[in-house]
Amino acid sequence: MNSPALFTLAADMVLFLHVLVIIFNVFGLVLIFIGNVLNWHWIRNPWFRLIHLFTIFIVVLLSWLNFICPLTSIEMALRTRAGDIAYPGSFISHWLESILYYQAPPWVFVVGYTIFGLMVVASWFMIRPRAFSNQ
Repeated sequence: MNSPALFTLAADMVLFLHVLVIIFNVFGLVLIFIGNVLNWHWIRNPWFRLIHLFTIFIVVLLSWLNFICPLTSIEMALRTRAGDIAYPGSFISHWLESILYYQAPPWVFVVGYTIFGLMVVASWFMIRPRAFSNQ
């Protein structure tokens, strides 16, 4: 039952979920602005906008509190249980370093997340979502 392959699979699933959250946050904002120009009605869906705002709020809050994302912690724990080597630090800093060979102090990520979060908040006011309906 404690198969390393099972833990590796679970870690990969958490990694995949993490990537989906990042894609949702980044491309969600891009699509909100594009959708405004192209008059896409779905970008004003209040649930989409609220979930988008909430997910980036969590990212910004974790960075300000200097906490590692829970998805990163879960993935590292699963990889450790599988006998893999878990990387240190946060998910974003690890992959940016691995992909771009770029190292930055943690404050750079905090500032980047904060600016992005402020852009999401600004989009809420610039491109208003529809009101929640009782239907």
